[in-house]
Amino acid sequence: MSAVQEAIGQRERGLRRLFKRPWCWPLLEMPTSLIVYVVILLSFDLGLTGWEISDTSPHVGDIALFAGLLVAAVVCVEAMRRLGQPSGVSRDLLSAWWLPIALLLPPAYALVAPFVVGAVLYAQDRQKPLYRRVFSSAALGLAGAAASTTFHQLIPGIVLATLHGSYAWLSRPAAIPATLGCAILFDIVNTSLVAVAAHLADPEEPLGKVLWDRETLLLDLTETCVGILVTITCALSFLLLLVALPPVILLQRSLMHQQLQAAARTDPKTGLLNATAWQREADAEIARALRMVTPVALLLIDVDHFKQVNDGHGHLIGDEVLRSLAAELRRQVRESDVVGRFGGEEFTVLLPGTGATGACRIAERLRHSASVLRVSAGDAEISVTVSIGVAVLGRHGRDLFELLAAADLALYRAKDAGRNRIRLCAAAKAPDGPLPGPVAGAAAGGEAQQARQEAEEQAGHEVREEARQEAREG
Repeated sequence: MSAVQEAIGQRERGLRRLFKRPWCWPLLEMPTSLIVYVVILLSFDLGLTGWEISDTSPHVGDIALFAGLLVAAVVCVEAMRRLGQPSGVSRDLLSAWWLPIALLLPPAYALVAPFVVGAVLYAQDRQKPLYRRVFSSAALGLAGAAASTTFHQLIPGIVLATLHGSYAWLSRPAAIPATLGCAILFDIVNTSLVAVAAHLADPEEPLGKVLWDRETLLLDLTETCVGILVTITCALSFLLLLVALPPVILLQRSLMHQQLQAAARTDPKTGLLNATAWQREADAEIARALRMVTPVALLLIDVDHFKQVNDGHGHLIGDEVLRSLAAELRRQVRESDVVGRFGGEEFTVLLPGTGATGACRIAERLRHSASVLRVSAGDAEISVTVSIGVAVLGRHGRDLFELLAAADLALYRAKDAGRNRIRLCAAAKAPDGPLPGPVAGAAAGGEAQQARQEAEEQAGHEVREEARQEAREG
């Protein structure tokens, strides 16, 4: 092939890529309801921005404060980038700069500011789809415009102290309540707009979970308080931004540290505890149970024939199956239960305050819920089953290592029996020394019949294996 033909071929391939994957292609892969919602919101935001800009007279003081707050926001973003903020850690304190712009300046500034900082964020991290960045900026702009319009209606005649102005309006009785109310309004509008988009993207996710998550509310409250303090500081003099900027960066760094700690404990594919964090919490629960003399049970859960899912549908679909199973496990157990991903397609659940009977009942509920779970893969729906091994503290082991070994043995028995089953580990020989009272009582009480049944099943299995071995030798 000549150089000219190669150049023409490269150009044609580049044009095909351009038309095949335009900038908004990830949005077109979303549900139609989400596409309509995003387009309507962006159109309204752009129309409102144009109208507000045409209706706003520029003033030197307003422009100076606007520029100062934007510079502070960009400095915050750059400081976090230089500290090595990883992908996935997304919470920040940028509302500390949006709020003063919304409350102290006309609505036009509040509508424009998020797009300026959003462009800086997108230039630093282009892995996030552009439509999501634009949508977030539009939601922040509309929230800022709502807060700005309301605040200027409640507190008319705001004059900044930047250029020989007066801040006497701060001493009005309604100033602080209005500031607090408009800050809350800003947060409510922004959260609601984003929550609707999240619900349209995943209709199965409850809308209330996005709106009322405790951790999210605490972070939003922190952002609101910092934003109010920066607003008051800027109202006195925008030069005080030099004093406000270092504490905000320090708070943002502390917030990032907390998110990194949470990320270090979490399995990225399922959102459950990873093996290290689960083992640490499980050890603490077992030590507490031995000290308080209370029962503890452990479930070891394995997805049946998971390799066939990966081979037949790909690893991305396999990851989706694991995520769906993890969410189902989390819904079916208590908040106090310790749920984690042990590795591969194995999950572990530690059940404090639960004996063998209760653990088997919970295991059966998990087995049934997994069997009716369906995961969409194109035109097909994937269903899987799980096998579960159950072990109880005191009856099958004295520590976490022995419990895991006993549950693993029971799990292999469940798989050997045909999969999609639960098995309680056969009672082991009693260890030296007395067992904790309730644990020993549970092992010798109403579960004796279940233990005998397990022993009989094991004996029958051994007899069948011996018969098959004799037949092969004959």
